[in-house]
Formats: sequence, structure tokens, C-alpha cells
Amino acid sequence: QVQLVESGGGLVQAGGSLRLSCIASGNIFRVNTMGWYRQAPGKQRELVAISTTTGNTDYADSVKGRFAISRDSAKNTVYLQMNSLKPEDTAVYYCNLKTIGLSSWGQGTQVTVSS
Repeated sequence: QVQLVESGGGLVQAGGSLRLSCIASGNIFRVNTMGWYRQAPGKQRELVAISTTTGNTDYADSVKGRFAISRDSAKNTVYLQMNSLKPEDTAVYYCNLKTIGLSSWGQGTQVTVSS
């Protein structure tokens, strides 16, 4: 079992910044992909950014140049630095960890960007 706990969401004005954190605990295989997804009301959950233990990252086109994902593998922690936030970034942000035969989700943290 893997547990994921997110923190760092909140309310921010457009143009502002937030930093999300996600700590993983439990039986974590050392080779994995950790990332962030988001789900806005009435929309499907979508990829925001992912980071692998081999150092690769990938971002949704809508956040490239504004968001940055980083991880501390020793602490099983992944971060999402969100800059230049827009109202359309408003969503529940979920942390995800994928490894062989396993995909775990956190409970989500609300990010609200006011115009």
C-alpha cells in the first residue's frame, strides 16, 4: 500500500503563485513516476506534470513555462511550483504515484485562482 498526502493548495489571485507538496509513504518501489493531475468542475481529470526517478519530466501544454515539477526521491516527495496562475488553473489537484502494477492517488488539494 502507498499513501499520498498533498498540501499547499489555497486561494490566490490571478498572476500569483502557489507551491504544492506531496509526500508518499508505504511500500514504494524505487523506480516510479510521481506527478500531478487536476480536475475542474464538470471536466475530466487531466495530466499537469510528471517526474520520473530517471530525471525525465513532462508537462501539459497549458502549463509549460509557468509550472515546474521537482522531486526529492530520498524523501519520496514531489513538488509543483505554480507561477503566473490563471483562473482556468482552478481545480482540485491530485498527486499520483505510478510504478509496476500500481497507481496510487492522494485525496486532492483545492487550488482556486480568482480573476
